[in-house]
Amino acid sequence: MALKRRNKVNASFSMSSMTDIVFLLLIFFMVTSTLIAPNALKLLLPQSNNQTTAKAITTISITKDLKYYINDNNKLRRIAFREIEPFLQQRFGNNPDIFISLHADKTVPIEEVVKIMNIARKKGYKMILATAPL
Repeated sequence: MALKRRNKVNASFSMSSMTDIVFLLLIFFMVTSTLIAPNALKLLLPQSNNQTTAKAITTISITKDLKYYINDNNKLRRIAFREIEPFLQQRFGNNPDIFISLHADKTVPIEEVVKIMNIARKKGYKMILATAPL
């Protein structure tokens, strides 16, 4: 008596679902990697051996052509010098626990850096001067 199996087991493997998953992961990582990179200016920072561990609340950047930028809710916004003090006052008040990171190109005259530091000292904010490691 010859018995025949009606259902044959197919030993092949379908890769179509695996390629869909890989493609979706590729798209996910491409989109999230563009979100990780912060909006930043290309500045040549002065070099230093020491780096601070304090976490800055906001950043102020001065480019080599003396344009001022401020980090407003993770968006880099150009701002006039006369608007910096009112912006900081409105945003942070007179809270002495505020750390502001100052990013100034190394070709910027020290006078411009001191102007920003004077605003921070007058309001009681702590200032961090950003540098590049040696």
